[in-house]
Amino acid sequence: MWSYIQYRRMERDLENVAKRNSEAPSYQNAQDAVLDDVEGARAEPFPPGILESKENGHRSTTGQRRNKIVVDVEGDHDPLDPRNWSLVARSKNIAILSFLIFVQGWAGAAESMANKTASEEFGVSQVAENLSTAMYLFGIGSGAFFAGPLSETVGRNPTYLVSTFFFLLFVLGSALTPTFGGQVVCRYFVGLFSSATLSINGSSVRDQFRPVKRAFVFPIIAWANVAETYLPLLIDWKVRHLRRITGDRRYVSKHGESASLIRRLRHVGPLPARFLTREPVVAVLGGYLMLLYILLFSFLSGFDYIFKETYGLTNGLTGSCFASIAAGATFFTLLAPSFYSWARWKTEYVRGSSIEPEFRLWPAIIAAPLLPVSLFWLGWGNQDTISIWSSLGACFVFGMVIIAIYVSSYEYIIDSYGDHAAIGLASLTIIRYLVAGGMVMAARPMYGGIGTHWTLTLLGCIAVVLLPAPLVFWKCGRQLRSRSPYAKSPGT
Repeated sequence: MWSYIQYRRMERDLENVAKRNSEAPSYQNAQDAVLDDVEGARAEPFPPGILESKENGHRSTTGQRRNKIVVDVEGDHDPLDPRNWSLVARSKNIAILSFLIFVQGWAGAAESMANKTASEEFGVSQVAENLSTAMYLFGIGSGAFFAGPLSETVGRNPTYLVSTFFFLLFVLGSALTPTFGGQVVCRYFVGLFSSATLSINGSSVRDQFRPVKRAFVFPIIAWANVAETYLPLLIDWKVRHLRRITGDRRYVSKHGESASLIRRLRHVGPLPARFLTREPVVAVLGGYLMLLYILLFSFLSGFDYIFKETYGLTNGLTGSCFASIAAGATFFTLLAPSFYSWARWKTEYVRGSSIEPEFRLWPAIIAAPLLPVSLFWLGWGNQDTISIWSSLGACFVFGMVIIAIYVSSYEYIIDSYGDHAAIGLASLTIIRYLVAGGMVMAARPMYGGIGTHWTLTLLGCIAVVLLPAPLVFWKCGRQLRSRSPYAKSPGT
């Protein structure tokens, strides 16, 4: 477990500082050295002076409060802060996280492709077999209630690690169960333990990258056992080691002093529900994404009708048509460098500058008009007399639009809620996936009842209604954030 290695290296580094304290090496040299190491593990990440003890009190660069030494980051360049880790270290974390997102997200899509085969094996209808996918989505939605609070209490790494372990167990159970009921139960828990990775991954991006660089990194995460990146927890580790090395119990951190583990869980546990019901930003944006996911999963549930029945494709070829959506998402991801350059220009190339959250909405504002276009295009271009490439082109545009709106929405929440970004993201995940699970059950009868053309026309009409939403949010977002006790202003 990489976080355990981090923890032990931090302990060893502080012990080395204590042993060489009399030599008083340059703190700036230690700062320069640590930034070249992976996750700041092998250099002296803390000034030797922090270990000094005097009869009348203790010295700390972060200040002293009521005879306590409050340990915090040592300025903007503190190597303890994940945003100051080497680019190689952060890239490794993002690569691993992207792989986890891909694998656990694919667990939902892969099952839907085997709908007919699974329904025949278990002796149930295809509509009943859709319950398997619906339960996976319900699992993600319900698990998000716990993922955000846990990650802000025990850290990102344990949340990812434990949930992924149980995810693998239930994937195995889903594959080996001989009964339909067993499959449905296992699929729910597959979703439940996928929720940590799928709901709070954006907070890991925020932990490691400053606002401008997030314009480049987050589209890559959206397209697709990491180190601990939650800074308040890293400071807690530092406090534990300082207490053990010096024997002084007065070292404390703001996060550690706030409450015990159980009390912190009691405090943050209800926050996802509170964010959903009382936070204007989450409530409004969540409602928009809920309707968007109704479109998304109604659209995806119709691939059998759109491609298999219209063009006579096999199950394998029908599944490969999903690649057109992935290609559209990839195309948007390739635009990430331009978003980064735009953000740099917006901040006048000042390092570490903050960005107004509303700036993040521009990809959604630009892409939103293409959503109804893609649905109407597919609905009325999906005929056996028209080339299949026309339908694949519509899916390409759909994939590009969906990822643009997803990235804009998540970056907006991250910038708006700061340290509570994981809670905000989890709140959005709850409403999206619970509604999506219900739509999976309703979509197939809808395609069978009114046909592909009119189903997609109905979805296109809903998309037209949603068309101005990103622009309205861009206009009114600041006012909504001002009503929130949790939303922060840029730069705080």
